[in-house]
Parts: sequence; C-alpha cells; structure tokens
Amino acid sequence: YIPELFLCGGTLLYLFLKRRYGKVEVVFIRHTHEAKEVDEETFFHSRESGGTVVSTALEEMARIIQDRFPASQWNIYGAQASDGDNLPMDNVNTVNLLRQAILPLCQYYAYLEVGHARDDGGGEATSLWRAYEPVAGMEPRMAMRKVSHRRDIYPVFRELFAKEGAKAEA
Repeated sequence: YIPELFLCGGTLLYLFLKRRYGKVEVVFIRHTHEAKEVDEETFFHSRESGGTVVSTALEEMARIIQDRFPASQWNIYGAQASDGDNLPMDNVNTVNLLRQAILPLCQYYAYLEVGHARDDGGGEATSLWRAYEPVAGMEPRMAMRKVSHRRDIYPVFRELFAKEGAKAEA
C-alpha cells in the first residue's frame, strides 16, 4: 500500500479529503508573496496580506515532496483552490514549475478557481486560469474547474477526485 499525500489549500477541500480518504497525509501551504508550510490551525485561522506570487507555493510544494515524500513511496495529489490572482509577471514561472517540477511527481493535480464564474459556467478568465488552461489541455493528470458559489465547491471536489478516490480506497 502506498499512502496518499495531498498538498492543498482551502477549508472545504480539507474536509472533503478527510471524509473521502482513510489514510492520508495533508500538507498545508500558504502563500502571498512568499510561501511556507504551516500547521492546520495557522492555515485555517491566520490572515495574511500581500501580493500573490503563485510560483512560491509551487516551489515550496516541490521542496516538500523532494525532502519528505519521494514519489516512489507516495501517491502524490496536488490541489489548489484560488481566486485566480497572481502577479502577471509570475505566470510564466508558475506554468514552468507546474509542468517541470510538480506534474511529473503527481498522480493528479486539481485547480479550482472560486469567485469568477457565472451561474452558466462562463465568466471572465483570470490570468492564472489562462496560464493553466493550455497545461490542463495537454496533461491528463490535471483538471480545472470554476465555481461562483460556496455551495458548489464540495460537489466539484467530489467530481475532480472521484476516479482517483476509487483507487485510493482499493
């Protein structure tokens, strides 16, 4: 049995993972202009402000995997919940890190953007969404979804992790 590791952000994602997976390690990474691993309490209850630089979170994720969770010994899943904000000058670095450092280590990577979708699923794309979209289009281990309402988050996580969840429970 290879244990599951989820590197994630978001309260509802965490609750979903704890209910869906029996044996799971969850690593919490917070970031604004710099990223750091934090404990559960800090992740959910501490507030930070500053410019958003997504690449710092992906760098921290890659470092944590390399240091503590070798892909040969762990099923690694990444999940990013975001409002889509990122400094535009960081998008190229973010995409390169995702393609070269993160996706090769992951079984699956889910990106959920909250707050920019209309009820019909449309809406203006953020720069981070536009940056990730070509990657997801070419990478079967990556999925992206948008939601505009909190009530839609849990069903989307269930959908995104349904196939991988069946494997984890086996």
